[in-house]
Amino acid sequence: MGSTRARIAIDAMGGDHAPAEIVAGAIRAAAELDVEVLLVGDPQQIRASVAHQGQSFPLEIITAEDVVAMDEEPLAVRRKPKASINVAMDLVKNKRAEAVVSAGHSGACMAAALLRLGRLKGIDRPAIGAVFPTQVAGKPVLVLDVGANVDCKPKYLDQFAVMGSVYSQYVLGTPEPKVGLLNIGEEESKGDDLALRTYELLTKNPRISFIGNAEGRDVLTGNFDVIVCDGFVGNVLLKFAEAVGNAVLQILKEELPQGLHGMVGTALLKPNLKRIKQRVDHAERGGGLLLGVAGVCIISHGSSQAPSIYNAIRLAKEAVDNQVSDRIQGVLTVNSEQQL
Repeated sequence: MGSTRARIAIDAMGGDHAPAEIVAGAIRAAAELDVEVLLVGDPQQIRASVAHQGQSFPLEIITAEDVVAMDEEPLAVRRKPKASINVAMDLVKNKRAEAVVSAGHSGACMAAALLRLGRLKGIDRPAIGAVFPTQVAGKPVLVLDVGANVDCKPKYLDQFAVMGSVYSQYVLGTPEPKVGLLNIGEEESKGDDLALRTYELLTKNPRISFIGNAEGRDVLTGNFDVIVCDGFVGNVLLKFAEAVGNAVLQILKEELPQGLHGMVGTALLKPNLKRIKQRVDHAERGGGLLLGVAGVCIISHGSSQAPSIYNAIRLAKEAVDNQVSDRIQGVLTVNSEQQL
């Protein structure tokens, strides 16, 4: 799979800025990332967006007659079989594409992935993994779950740790990912019943390198490569981190010197400011990978614009090229066989 050109199905109708910004991001990805993009949705609206971009190279458009709106319940995917997210998932199911990217209803996206693609054998609940920057340059941390499962059992978090370790190793390039459990203290005895029982499971799991509890202040230190938590806590953490990133960028804009002198100084700092933006702006990361389903699925923010969609497609390509789903299944299969 890694030697072929990845085919990515894009839910062109999902998101607050669909289809214009979705199409713009997909076009840029097709031009720069050596991927084939399949734009799924209303052909007339998609063609109008493509024409607006002024691009001449061909893009494949797959017709979808419906869409799941952001204010609908996730299981609307059941009564809307021809919705764009369902059609995109079917492309992966039928081997016409290797991955799906959607900025639409995140709950509907997860429901469609479960219904169309199914779970990997040995996984009870898929998890959304989000990559956070740390204070160590070039050393990100993967946090999961950040929203797929509000109520978790210890075995779910144990499975999240395995999936996160595989992703960190093969996509983020971490030789032996260090795993932490998000908790209110670093001591083994700290936390609620979920944390205490999960700690015990993680300690006994031979497939991961578990180094203990991670407090909130530890998330961005770079001491951990993978941090697991339930989806409620993880989603709060994700949204807070995004807000901090936006605040940092806004503060920089406000505090840079004004006037001609300031313009000269800002021009000199431009490369540094660009690197800062790349490290703290959530749009640079594109979205979260839904780990645990039988296929690659990237869930982007509903407010995603072209740069975020471009980066989401980049994430999808990396997951496809590194065979993340197959590698996770391989680890789970080996462990299952060893227990027999």
